[in-house]
This record gives sequence, structure tokens and C-alpha cells, in this order.
Amino acid sequence: MPSGPDTTDATTSGPPAREDRTGASAAADTAPGPGEEPAADDPAPTGPTGPGADSARPPRAGRPTALVRREWRRTALAALAGIALGLAFPPYGVWPLSPAAVAALSLLTRGRTARQGAWTGFALGLPFFFVLLKWLHVIGWDVTVGLSVIQAVFLAGLGSALAVTARLPLWPLWAACLWVAEEWARDRVPFGGFPWGRLAFANADSPFTPLAALGGAPLVTFAVALAGTLVAAAALAARRLRHEPRTAAGLARAGGVPVAGSLALAAAVTVGGYAVPVHTEADDTADIAVVQGNVQQAGMDFLGRPMMILDNHVEATLQLAERVRSGETARPDLVIWPENASDLDPYRNAEARARIEEAVRAVGVPILVGALVDHPTKEGYVENQGIVWDPESGPGASYTKQHPVPFGEYVPFRDQLSRIVTRLQRVPRDFYPGDHAGVLQVGPARLGDVICFEVAYDEIVRDTVNDGARALVVQTNNATYGRTGQPEQQLVMSKLRAVEHGRAVVTAATSGISAVVAPDGTVVQETDEFTQDVLTARLPLRDGTTLADRVGAGPEWTFAVGGVLAWVAAGVLGRRARGTRGAQGREDVQAEGQQQ
Repeated sequence: MPSGPDTTDATTSGPPAREDRTGASAAADTAPGPGEEPAADDPAPTGPTGPGADSARPPRAGRPTALVRREWRRTALAALAGIALGLAFPPYGVWPLSPAAVAALSLLTRGRTARQGAWTGFALGLPFFFVLLKWLHVIGWDVTVGLSVIQAVFLAGLGSALAVTARLPLWPLWAACLWVAEEWARDRVPFGGFPWGRLAFANADSPFTPLAALGGAPLVTFAVALAGTLVAAAALAARRLRHEPRTAAGLARAGGVPVAGSLALAAAVTVGGYAVPVHTEADDTADIAVVQGNVQQAGMDFLGRPMMILDNHVEATLQLAERVRSGETARPDLVIWPENASDLDPYRNAEARARIEEAVRAVGVPILVGALVDHPTKEGYVENQGIVWDPESGPGASYTKQHPVPFGEYVPFRDQLSRIVTRLQRVPRDFYPGDHAGVLQVGPARLGDVICFEVAYDEIVRDTVNDGARALVVQTNNATYGRTGQPEQQLVMSKLRAVEHGRAVVTAATSGISAVVAPDGTVVQETDEFTQDVLTARLPLRDGTTLADRVGAGPEWTFAVGGVLAWVAAGVLGRRARGTRGAQGREDVQAEGQQQ
């Protein structure tokens, strides 16, 4: 994303200084770069002008320190806003803090240069992601900090873009588009992206939620961001209002109407979701059982001895079968096991296969088994699969996880990085990605299988629904991050996907949280963490699609491209304005010289 060079490192905020025309050329050197001028109604950065201006600027090596020293108050406020944004997400779930944090970043970057805006965005992003991703401390606090820094870089780009576009007409609209553009980029790079922390995921149970049925998670993010930027616009207009007389003319000059209008529009955007119909009627139903077998312990060594997790799930299923035989529980149409329910390849390990078949025969219905399977042709690779296991025909159709987690399920640049970071050797084999959506016929139900973190990726879930899934299953294994808040963060993604696609979503987890979510996003049942449990439910199956399914990625691309084009336009306008100021300054110098 383009931005003009920033040449105002030594500037401070304050009222515009009167230029010394004899130093016009030096002043031009320290003027804001393309797209970096402050808005007309905000304080403008000023700096030393005249012949001594260059000597007043700090050397390049000292500029970052000078930037931090000069911006420390703004930095502190940005950090507080970042912490507040982190608290908008589970396990805290204070969703109103998400538009509030958006408003704060808009205010803090307004009137800033591109570089100052980038620093402010980073200052918000780092504590935000640290709060959001603290569950990674199970692997190491250095991992939490490292990933937070990488993700905060995207917020730095956002902050720079907000600063540059703040003087454009309709700037709240462009700012909201830029939030979507930031998430678009973070969803894709590096290594396939990491979409954790999207504004939409903080609003899976808020007035914004129904908008997901119209335009998916990107539309929810856009609406949250637009509400926040409109509140920021109202705050700016209210600040101007304080300095004007309480008359009709003063009210008009100061923008009293924009205050009320911005707040009204922000309120309308916030409650607009209530007008969106969320379709929940079922075309058919299926009785299901979700088995949470539990693990030996939380953390990196959750697997325990070989076969332990598989034995846990088999035993829980055998107990279910006994309750069915005694008439205590109705026989389900199908059973769902979580990701990694079998830690051994059941195609190659006879004991693992025998245990699975024992459970399937006992319950008498198909089981969707999560298993780690050796790749059939690529030596040293493993596949993360969901396998339909029938009591009569045995293993049948399967789905292979399409988006393995970098550094968790495969190691990029393994040969080089493993020598430096020995912890990566705990990932002994790389997972091989699948190449198709996970639509599986499991007994009477055509289910869409999504494995673990894949629920965060719009296109994977959307493709699964558009390929014919009548309900969604998220097979997951969160045992490493148990009781850290990560399972709650993943569960709200299932809630948002339910509304987005008008599908019931079943989350099956080895150690929790397992849950059944209705098509309207309501959690019907859920388990506690680190318990052995079985959920039984009547699952609604739906054939209709939502508008979000039909328009696909269109809204996301529209918002993202709109934001980027606004950024480019602001840069072009700023470059032209700087050229005009420079030409005017030269003319003034020439005129003064002729008079002398």
C-alpha cells in the first residue's frame, strides 16, 4: 500500500507556525510528505524552518528514539486502546470495546504523519495481540511476543493509512474500509495468514452479528469499524463545538449537526443487524452424539502414552452404546469424534483399527473419526483427517485438513530454522494439506467437516457450505491450550459461522469446549474443559444458502479495494499539495528578492 515519504521526524503538534519566507526552501524540506498533511480542522505538525532547520533535525540513527520520546503520551493512549480491544474478545467478551478501540485509533492517528500513524497503530496492535494471544505462553512467552509483533506490523500499516486518509471527504467510510483491508492482508500472509483477532470475532454475540448472513465476517468487521469511526467523527465535531458561541451560526460553523448526525448514523449501523432475517428453519434433522474423550493432561504433552486418547474416546463411546442398549438414551444417527481422537494411523496400526471398529460396532452407527494418517505416497508426511467409519463397510470417505498450522503442524524452512530454534524439533513431521472441501455423507447427514483453526478462514467454510454441506462440524484439539481462553475464542468463530451460513455447527473437541450451535448462533449445549462427556442433540439440516454464501468474497474485496484506493488517492493529493506549496514558496522568495 503506497504512502509518501515522511520527512517530519522533528515536528511537534501545535498551531501552524508563520513561515519565514527567507527559509522557504528549508521549510519545504521539512513539510509533510505526500498524503501526510493533517486535516484542515486539526492541529498541524510544525517544525523548525529557516536556514538552521536541517541542523535542528536529529540524525537518522536517533529518529526512532526521538519519535518515541515525542509521542509517548499518544503511545500510552494507543496501548490502553489495544488492551481494551483485547478485552473485547473471549474469554472477556466485552464487545462494545471493539468499536471504542476503533474510535480511539482514528482519533490518535488524525493529524499525524504517515510514520507517526504507523507508530501509533503498532503501539495499539502490540498490546492487543499480546492480550489476545497470551494462550501461546504454553509454548513459550517468546512465541506470544514474536507473533504479537508480527501481527502488530499489520496494525502499523493500518495506522499509517488512517493518518494519510484522515483529511479525505467521508473519511469514516474509508477508515472502515481500511480495517477490512488490514484483516484481508493478515488473513493471507505470511504462510497463509493468521486471521485471529478480526473485529467480527469479537462480535459473534452482539447487535452486529446478523450482518454476517449478508456479507460474512468482513461485513461485520466493516460495520463495527464504521460505527467506531463515526463516533470518532462526532467527537471531533464536539471538540470544535466547545470553542464556538451557543448560537445557530456558531452551531453551524462548529459542526453541531455533524455531531448529532454522526452519532445517529453510528447508532443506526450498530442496531441495523436486528433488521436482518436469520434463517433457522430446518429442512430435515439428524440425531447426533458428540464424544469428548478427554486427554491425560493439558499442555504440550497432552498425548500421554500411545493409544491413550483413542482409548478414552472408545470407552466414552462404549458407555454411550450401553446407555442406548438399556433404553436410557435413544440411538443416534451418527457419532462425531474430535480431531486427533486417534493419535495412531488406523490404516497401518492394527490395534488402533481394532479399537475404532469395536466402538463403531457397539454403537451401531457411523462415526466421524479424527485421526492422524501417514501420507500414502510422500514419505515423512502425515495427514490430519476426518474419516467416516461405517459399522458394516469400515473406513470410507475422508477429509484432509487443507490449512495446516505453520510451526504447529509443519515447519517452514525446517532445515534452517530447526538448527536455531530447537523447540521446532517437537514437530517431527510436516502435515500435508488436503485439496478439497470436506463434504462427507455420515449416515443420513451430509456434513461439512472443518478441522480446528480452519474455522477462522472464510473461504474454507464458505466453500464447504457451497459444496452442499447441510450442517458444519469443527473437529478440533485444543488440549495444548486448555483453560487459557483459546477454546472460547474458537467457539465464538463457530457461532459467527452458524449465522453467516445459516447452518448448525457442531464443535467436537478432545478436551473441550465441545458444543452444538444452532443456525442462529445460539449455543444449545456445551461441555466443560478436561472432562469426559457425550453431548446428544437433534441437529437441524438446511439446504438453503444465505446471501453471504452467494456473494462470497465480494464484500471483502470491495471494502479492501475501496480502502486501498482511498489511501492511494490521499497520497496523490498530498503530493500535489506539497508541490503547490513548494512552487508558491519559491514565487514568494523571488518576489521578496525583487523588492529588495
